[in-house]
Amino acid sequence: MRPGLAPGATGHLEVVVDDSMLARFDTLGLVHPVYATWAVVKHMEEASRRLVLPYLEPHEDAVGYSVEVVHLAPTPVGKRVRVCATLEAVEDRRVRCRVEAFSERGKVAEGVHVQVLVPRDWWAERARPGR
Repeated sequence: MRPGLAPGATGHLEVVVDDSMLARFDTLGLVHPVYATWAVVKHMEEASRRLVLPYLEPHEDAVGYSVEVVHLAPTPVGKRVRVCATLEAVEDRRVRCRVEAFSERGKVAEGVHVQVLVPRDWWAERARPGR
């Protein structure tokens, strides 16, 4: 990992909730016409990845390891959500971020996302068909 990544560093993402982000399941259809928990988690992971990417060496990558999120409030279609990942610690190969999502109404979700640093070819080997 390149030097400089320190606690307090942040990664951000802004999205506008649209129909593709609603609480919908493959077999159950639309459950609630609001920002789905899985979409919140996806955006939190993306904010965390944005934080770590500038510090990766060419031979490194980071993969998601764990997510713990509490979804606090519904957000309807058309509302803007700002997602922030704040680095709490780098411990060995684990990068731990505090993640939060906010709409104009206040905090939507909060939690922790952990990524693990791996060699860049680690992922390609494990994702190979027939493995």
